[in-house]
Amino acid sequence: MPNLLTRRLALLTEDANRALLGGLRGIERETLRVDSAGHLASTPHPAALGSALTHPEITTDYAEALLEFITPAESDIGITLDKLDTVHRYAYGRLGNELLWSQSMPSQLPAEADIEIANYGSSNMGMLKHVYRRGLALRYGKAMQCIAGIHYNYSLDERLWQLLAADAGTTSSASTGTTAKDIQSESYLATIRNFRRYSWLLMYLFGASPALSAGFLRERPHKLETLSDDTLFLPYATSLRMSDLGYQNDAQSGLRPHENSLEDYVSALTHAVNDPYPPYQALGTKKDGEWIQLSTNVLQIENEYYSTIRPKRVIRTGERPIQALCLRGVQYIEVRCMDVDPFEPVGISLETGRFLDAFLLFCALDESAPITAEQSACYTNNFARTVKEGRTPGLTLRRDGVEIGLQAWGEELLARIAPVAALLDARQGGKAHADSLAAQARKLADPDATPSAKVLAEVRANGGSFAAFGLQQSERHAAFFRTHPPTAEQSVYFDQLAASSLAEQSALETAPAGSFDDFVAAYRASTLCSHT
Repeated sequence: MPNLLTRRLALLTEDANRALLGGLRGIERETLRVDSAGHLASTPHPAALGSALTHPEITTDYAEALLEFITPAESDIGITLDKLDTVHRYAYGRLGNELLWSQSMPSQLPAEADIEIANYGSSNMGMLKHVYRRGLALRYGKAMQCIAGIHYNYSLDERLWQLLAADAGTTSSASTGTTAKDIQSESYLATIRNFRRYSWLLMYLFGASPALSAGFLRERPHKLETLSDDTLFLPYATSLRMSDLGYQNDAQSGLRPHENSLEDYVSALTHAVNDPYPPYQALGTKKDGEWIQLSTNVLQIENEYYSTIRPKRVIRTGERPIQALCLRGVQYIEVRCMDVDPFEPVGISLETGRFLDAFLLFCALDESAPITAEQSACYTNNFARTVKEGRTPGLTLRRDGVEIGLQAWGEELLARIAPVAALLDARQGGKAHADSLAAQARKLADPDATPSAKVLAEVRANGGSFAAFGLQQSERHAAFFRTHPPTAEQSVYFDQLAASSLAEQSALETAPAGSFDDFVAAYRASTLCSHT
C-alpha cells in the first residue's frame, strides 16, 4: 500500500483536485529605520505613512523605528511580493534621508534608555499596545525587540482538508461530533508538527545572520568569536537571530504549547496568560502610578509567545487570538523563523517563496504523528544546532534516536519534496518550484552557497564590520527603490490609506471611553474560552 504522501499526491494530481492547492500567501516584513550613518533613527513614525495603530499595511512592531509592512493575502506568492515591493517604494518616498536596515540583526543601537518604544496614541487600544511593549522592555530588554524578520502567512483552500479527510474515511458529521472546523484545525496542527520536525532545513538554506554588532549583547555572557572591533560571529552559524542569543527568556523556557491538538495548544497559552510568574510579580504592573507591564503572568498576551510557527485566525474587533482559535478554529499558519535576506531589496526572494510553498505543502500532506516530549526536545536541539553550527563540515543531527548527517538528511527531504513541487508546477505551469528545489540542492552540496556564508564573506570584505556591510546593503536597496518610485495610482492608494488610518485613530481618541485600568481588566478577562 502506498504511503500517505504518495496517496495524497496521486489524489491531487487529478485536475479537479489540483485546483484546491491555491490558498493564500501573505508576508509581514520588519525593518528598522536608520539614519545615513546606519544608526537607529530617533525620529517618530513618519506621519506621511499614516497611523501605526490603524493602518492595515504599514505599522510598527516594537520600537518606534521598527517598521512592519503587511501585504494583503494573495493567491500567489509572486503577487504578494509585488505588493511588498510597492509598499517599499511608497515608504521610501516619505522617509526623507532615512534608510531601511537590510539585516535581521539590528543596526548600531543606542543605550537602552534611548531606544524609543512604539507609540500608538492616547486611545485605550493604543495605550494597550504601548504598555505591552513597556512590558517587553522590562522582561527581555529593548535590544532583543529590535530584531527583524520575515513572517510568511500560508493557507490552503478549505475544501482541500475535506477532500483529504474523505479519502482517509473521516468526514464532518454532527453524529460523530467531528466538524469541518475540527478537521481543518487538526490538519493545520499536523502541518505544524511536521514543520517542527524539518524546520532546521529552512535555517540551513535561508539563515542569513551569522554575525552581529558587538554592542547588541549588552555585555551578556556569550561564546561568540570576535571578527572585528564592532562585530561578533560564529564561523559556521546560519541564524544567530534564531539562536538563544536572539529570542530567549527564562519565563518562556518551560512554555511549550502542545500542538498535538487545538485544545492542548489553546490550553497551554491560556494558562500562560493567566498564571503568575514570581519575578514579574515582584515588579508589579505599575511603578509610581505608571503602567510598566500589562500583567505579571508568564505572558502578558498570547502574542508574546516566541515561536517559529503559529496557528492563526483573523481576529474580529475586540477579540483575542485565543478566542478566535477557540470559536472558529485554525485558518492559516504563520512561519516566523525566516531571516531577512540582505541581498533582496524586499527581504525575501520569489525563489524562496516558491520553496516555502513546496515545503509547507509537503508538511501538510505527509504523515504527521503526535509529538512526544522526547521528540520535541530532539527537534528543538536539531534546530538549535543548525542555527549555530549549520555549515560545520560533517555536522550531524538526530533522527529516530540515531545521528544522521545534515547534508544527507537534507538531500532526502528535497527528494521527498520534489513530487510536491512538481504538483505545484503542474497546477501553475512552468517549473518555478522545481527550479527552486534545485537551487536549494546546490546549497546542500556547497555550504559556501548559503546566504549565511555569503553574508560572512561580504562582512569580511567590508573590513570585518557587520555595520559597514549592513549600511552598504541598505544604501543599495534605497537607491533601487528611489529610482523606481510607485506609480501615480499606487501613490494615491497609499495616500488614501494613510489619511483614513489617521482619521480612524483620531476617532478612537475622541470617542467616549472608560478608564485605561478598566480597559486592561476587561481585556485580560477575555481570555476565557470553552477549551479550558
